[in-house]
Amino acid sequence: MENWDRWVDAALSTLSASNLLRSVRPIVLSSSGDVSDEYETFDGPQHWDRTSVEVELEEETFREWLRDLPLPSGGEGRKEDGCVGGKMLLFSGNDYLGLSTHPTVRMAAAKAAREHGMGPRGSALICGYTDYHRLLEGSLADLKKKEDCLLCPTGFSANMAFMSALGSVSSLLAASRKPSQEERIAVFSDALNHASIIDGIRLTERLGEVEVFIYRHCDMDHLNTMLCRCKTRKKVVITDSLFSMDGDFAPLKELVHLRGKHGFLLVIDDAHASLVCGETGGGVPEMYMCESAVDICVGTLSKAAGCHGGFIACSNKWKQLIQSRGRSFIFSTSCPVPIAAASNAALFVGKKEKWRRQAIWRRVHEFRYLTGLPITSPIISIVIGGEESALLASRHMLLSGFHITAIRPPTVPPNSCRLRIALSAAHTSDDIRKLVAALSRCIKLPVSGAENSQLASKL
Repeated sequence: MENWDRWVDAALSTLSASNLLRSVRPIVLSSSGDVSDEYETFDGPQHWDRTSVEVELEEETFREWLRDLPLPSGGEGRKEDGCVGGKMLLFSGNDYLGLSTHPTVRMAAAKAAREHGMGPRGSALICGYTDYHRLLEGSLADLKKKEDCLLCPTGFSANMAFMSALGSVSSLLAASRKPSQEERIAVFSDALNHASIIDGIRLTERLGEVEVFIYRHCDMDHLNTMLCRCKTRKKVVITDSLFSMDGDFAPLKELVHLRGKHGFLLVIDDAHASLVCGETGGGVPEMYMCESAVDICVGTLSKAAGCHGGFIACSNKWKQLIQSRGRSFIFSTSCPVPIAAASNAALFVGKKEKWRRQAIWRRVHEFRYLTGLPITSPIISIVIGGEESALLASRHMLLSGFHITAIRPPTVPPNSCRLRIALSAAHTSDDIRKLVAALSRCIKLPVSGAENSQLASKL
C-alpha cells in the first residue's frame, strides 16, 4: 500500500500547509483510567440474558400492529380477537451476544452517568472528546489490530465520514481545482452494500471526486475484470463483511488476493461480524486470518456490543485525514460519556466471555439442522417475494409469539420481500425449536414438519 500511503501523506501535507489539520484532545473527566479490573464476567448464561430477547407488547400496541398487517384471503385467521399483548420472543434485533443487558455494561453506564452526567456536549473537535472516548478508541483499535481508531456517533456516520475523507484525497492533490478523470479515485462497491456506504459514495460522486463501479454481489471474477479495465491509479474496494439483509459473507480471502494483484485500498464494514466472528471477536478479518490485509475497518457498537456509536479502525494517518475531512464526524456531537463507558465494558466482556460466541454459532447450527436452509451466519434471510405474502408471514409469526418484521422496499428490491431473522447467544435451543415449528406452518422449508419434529427431538 505504498502508493496509498504516499497519497495520504501528500493530502495531509496540503492540509497542514493551509492550517487545516485537526486533532482531538481529550478532556480528562476521571483519574481512574482503565477500570477493567472492576468488570465482572461470567462462565455461562444468567437470568438477565433473557431480557435481551424477550419483549413486552401492550394489548393496544399488539392490536394496532395486527391492524396494519393484511388478513389471509377470505378474512380467515381472525384469532387475534382473542389475543392480547404480552411477552414475545425477539428475533428481529441485532444484539447478537445479548450484551445490552449485561450487569457489567449496566454498571459502567450507571457509574459514568452518576459521576459525569452525559458529559460535555459538543463535537469531538470542540469539547465532546474525553478520556472515556480515548479509552474506547484504544480498545477498538486493539480488537481490530489497527494502529488507531476514530469514534463516530453512528455506524452510518462512520461510513459517510470515511467516504468524504476519501474523496478529499483527489481534491487536495488536484491543488484547488476540480480533479481530472485520471486524478479521481475509482471506488468499487459490492451491489448489496449497506445504504450508508451507498450514500457516502453518492456524495463524493456528486462532488466529482470519485468514479464509481458497482460489481455483482460477491462476484470476484466481475470485480477482477473491472479492475483490469480501470486505468485510474487510485483504486478502492469497499464491501460489507457480513451482509445485513442476506446473511452471507464477503469472499474476503479472494478480495485479499485481488488486493495483492491490483494494489487497491481494501475497506470493509464489519458491523454485523464484530465480536461475533473470530476467536476473540475481531470479526471477519480475524476469522479468515487476514487482518493485516484489511486497510480500513468500519464498524458499529449498536449490534453485538449492545450499545451505540460507530467507529473507523485505521492507521494514524488515515485517522488524521478523516477527523480533518470527514464531515459527518466533524459536524456531529460525540456520543455521551455513559455510552462510551458502557461500550468499553461491552468490548471487554465480549472478548472474555467466549461462550457467547460459541452459543450463537450453536444456534446457527441448530437452525440449519432443523430447517435444511443453507445458512452461514446468525442473520437468516427467508425471501418470500411479494409484499403482501411477507406481511402475512410476519402476521403469523406475531400471532405465534415471535417478533419478526417483514423487510420490504426500499430496504430490499421489489418482489424480494423477506423475513429477516437474527439469532442471539441469549436464545436457547428450545427457542429455536419453537421458532422453526412456527415458521414451518407458514413457509415451506426444505425439511418437512414431520422430519423437523424428529430432528428436534435429537437436539
